[in-house]
Amino acid sequence: MAANLFLHRLRVLVLLANSVILLPIAVTFYITWWFIHFVDGFFSPIYKHLGINIFGLGFVTSITFIFIAGVFMSSWLGESLLSLGEWLIKKMPFISYIYSASKQISAAISPDQKSKAFKEVAIIRHPRIGEYAFGFITSTVTLHGSSGSEELNCVYVPSNHLYIGDVFLISSKDIIRPNLSVREGIEIVISGGMSVPQVLTTLDTQAIDIAGLENFTTPLVNGD
Repeated sequence: MAANLFLHRLRVLVLLANSVILLPIAVTFYITWWFIHFVDGFFSPIYKHLGINIFGLGFVTSITFIFIAGVFMSSWLGESLLSLGEWLIKKMPFISYIYSASKQISAAISPDQKSKAFKEVAIIRHPRIGEYAFGFITSTVTLHGSSGSEELNCVYVPSNHLYIGDVFLISSKDIIRPNLSVREGIEIVISGGMSVPQVLTTLDTQAIDIAGLENFTTPLVNGD
């Protein structure tokens, strides 16, 4: 009886171990296969209409088309046509807002280091005391009131990868600025926090232990 129980547990452990190894491979192949089918679908109907039924030909055509379009858009004529297209889109109600928002997000996650849509990585208290969230400083605004003026930072906190999130206006003294690049911050958000370092340092070189972040009560920033 004990031997059967031991063998049963061993089989379960082996099955779990194999699942841990095979699951990422299966997911990768599935997503890759889905992506190939998705891209292949753009041009494959044209080839089928012409009587050509070769799987993958539409995918190769789509990738070639995207490459040629990218090269063309990098030229003077392509940039001129793109600017004209953007001008026409911005004249369209509702569509212009969708295009502008999509362009800003694309610029934020673009590998082009010249893009400054996300200026800094920020850690803020959210949604309640004792809990913190990673965000990105996107701009600065001055709030004028009866008691005077106050400079606030617009902090974008993604709630669904990078495309959906919340915007907060927060005083600089209430923001923790970790010594992370924008690219590293994006990797942390996309990976679900798996790529966050165990110990962070702020821009003023003060160390933050992730395990004891709740004890970090008064963030220090440059100039304070």
